[in-house]
Amino acid sequence: MHSARIPAAVTATQPLELDQAAATRKQQRLFDSMRSLDSLLIALSGGADSAYLAWAASHVLGARALAVTALSASFSRHDREQAEKFVQASGIRHEFIETREFENPLYVENNADRCYHCKDELFDRMEALASARNFCAIAYGINADDTHDFRPGHRAAYEHRVLAPLLDAALAKAEIRWLSQRAGLRTWDRPASACLSSRVPYGTAVTPELLEKIDRAESVLRELGFRQFRVRAHGELGRIELAPDELSRGLEPAVSEQILAGVQQAGFAIVTIDPEGYRQGSLNSLLKIK
Repeated sequence: MHSARIPAAVTATQPLELDQAAATRKQQRLFDSMRSLDSLLIALSGGADSAYLAWAASHVLGARALAVTALSASFSRHDREQAEKFVQASGIRHEFIETREFENPLYVENNADRCYHCKDELFDRMEALASARNFCAIAYGINADDTHDFRPGHRAAYEHRVLAPLLDAALAKAEIRWLSQRAGLRTWDRPASACLSSRVPYGTAVTPELLEKIDRAESVLRELGFRQFRVRAHGELGRIELAPDELSRGLEPAVSEQILAGVQQAGFAIVTIDPEGYRQGSLNSLLKIK
């Protein structure tokens, strides 16, 4: 068995040992499934999963593949920059489109199904584009690990008959990172990302103004050199989650003073650094899922 080590700082919740041969077989399965398609639109957020999927589609289908990135107030400036850098470096076909989820009161209400309404809007827009350009299918980057978390957006994908090639190939996150690194993709070690609305507790309305404030606050942490973090918005309180391997640095008096001053300047009256650190989907823990 061949194995590879993935940096712990990148995949803190994933196994360090990876079966390269198995990952390579899964990639071949992915390629084979795509060859059966006449053409494909790919939802590209710029994260490791969607970037790898867009690269794979371009590798197999060439000009018959088009990656699409949705722009709205929930998509941070940093994520847009990362998506632009990825497509420039990889040479894949790509377009930005605008989505209007904030015109939907059910999205703005920010209940537990918010992600469903976001993906429903995204896939509506992509279906319109596919119809206008004669693309035969749409795909998105859910992977085998994503099925273990609460993700109502998957229901929208099912309803719109959106393909899930990474999931069908049983590719897990660590495998996608390794395959991306082998392919030379700059996104291979990109920290987990999510839309800005995921920083707001369910039941608190999401607005472009609130998300802009969160975006400014997270820019402060990025400029200070942190890689994996979230600024969770609880009214006037900004609760900062830092990755476990970065938390000790964030709690150093000189650094924490910079964090507090910067996040307050971004618009939060009260700022706290969560001693538990970053937890992916931490606000989902407040849900009672039966």
